[in-house]
Amino acid sequence: MSMQSIERQFTRIGARAKVHPPIARRWGTPPEVSIDIGNDAEGEFFDLAIQPKLVAETQVIDVQPSMRHLLLMSRQDDGKHKFLCGHDERHWFVAAVPERASVSSVKTAFDALKPTAVRALENRLGVKPRKRNRRRNEAFIRQGEWFFVPVENPSFVDERLVLRNEPIARGGGKPHMCEEVVRQGGQLVYVSNQYPNGVTEGQHRRLISRKPELRHLHWVAQRRNPSVFVRGRVRHPDHKTIILNRWHQVMMNTGNDSLAMRHVAFID
Repeated sequence: MSMQSIERQFTRIGARAKVHPPIARRWGTPPEVSIDIGNDAEGEFFDLAIQPKLVAETQVIDVQPSMRHLLLMSRQDDGKHKFLCGHDERHWFVAAVPERASVSSVKTAFDALKPTAVRALENRLGVKPRKRNRRRNEAFIRQGEWFFVPVENPSFVDERLVLRNEPIARGGGKPHMCEEVVRQGGQLVYVSNQYPNGVTEGQHRRLISRKPELRHLHWVAQRRNPSVFVRGRVRHPDHKTIILNRWHQVMMNTGNDSLAMRHVAFID
């Protein structure tokens, strides 16, 4: 596809797209493909930085105007990478689709972004196909990249561990604020502004040994990959507040499992 053809496909879902070569930076070589959500005087737009040699290898393979979503594919040396681009409640977004999934449409991209446990629960509950891509059905309530799945045995959640007005976030994304949260299990990590994804206890000890000045960072002990349960209101500036009247387990979409995630600059 040409740059103009790609941009025209985005207009079909009511979006603007700007396709241009990557901008050279002094501190490193820019990626061959990068997708971001930009803002200008006219509002949000999809900012696609694509090396000229890869423009012809980038194409929109499915467009669903009524859903305001499309599926973009980029062929690169390490394979085909696919991105679900669309509108979710208030803003445009882009999500990298795991390469292991066989995806050829917006619908199959939605399915591929669901955690395995969520898809299994939909099958067990017999959720109708027309309801599976909604933000709420019998199996889950979704807010952005997070799926909230009802807990069948609430006594499994240790209420003595309840934290109130607690954030949940992926990497450096804007946090979703939860009225009540319980985290159980997981790996102990230390988090700071310089290390937002956390370091293990051993890594933290070695860092301090090599660079003693790092001990003065504001380190917070957290749990990586714990089982997380939420109850009450869940707020986020880009999404409608949801209310969970019982405990729900929190599950993240599968975007982080994708190699293509490295091309996505925008994180919800």
